[in-house]
Amino acid sequence: MSGTDPRPVLLLAHGAGGSLAANYGPVMAGLAARYRVIGADYPGAGGSPRARGPLELDDLADRLVAAADAEGVARFAVSGFSLGGAVAIRLAVRHPERVTALLLTAPFARADAQVRLVARVWRSLVEAGDPDTLGRFLLAHSLSPAALEAMDPQELESAVKQVGGDVPAGTPEHVELAERLDVTADLSRITVPTLVVSPTDDPLIAPRLHREVAAGIPGARLMRIPGGHLPFAEHPDQWAALLTAPFPGRKE
Repeated sequence: MSGTDPRPVLLLAHGAGGSLAANYGPVMAGLAARYRVIGADYPGAGGSPRARGPLELDDLADRLVAAADAEGVARFAVSGFSLGGAVAIRLAVRHPERVTALLLTAPFARADAQVRLVARVWRSLVEAGDPDTLGRFLLAHSLSPAALEAMDPQELESAVKQVGGDVPAGTPEHVELAERLDVTADLSRITVPTLVVSPTDDPLIAPRLHREVAAGIPGARLMRIPGGHLPFAEHPDQWAALLTAPFPGRKE
């Protein structure tokens, strides 16, 4: 809590090729009803200047802490989506005295061979400047089969153009970090209550990787949610409900 605002604080860590607005915008009203929400876009996202070199997890974690410091906030929970899950985990290890809980959605502790292969194609398509092919690739690797089948051809083509044409400038650096990160050794050092939300039809970060995170964090609770990698696009109300619901052992 900070000042006269009675709400607990929630820091937001977004995913690769995303932003706070893109990844949390659809659920922001629900989050703000329970939390005082604070976040910081990664370099090259949400109007933030692009990095001049490779990104590092420690720097992204400290970027979030700096955002909390700027608001005069000492203690907070952290919500991490996809790449943001690893950022949140590293933040909790670097600043254990400040973190009250972790809320991790579609997280991965390490990039397995499948993630690395997909990431390299993703970066290549961004750098090639082919937005339509990029859009088709991203939709196929982010939405569930049910969500794709629910769109008629015109809706699907519109989604292709929207997704392929709205790529943050810093996406190559975000994705390159995702390829090489490994926070496996950090998992056992997490001491705060942790919720892992696992989309059951995630084609980008396989549910086995979500489960690996949950299994590695002492006492972590795993909750499954239908849909693909983007719960804010497919099931925003259900996702927001999980992020705002109390769970055993949590302190604010």
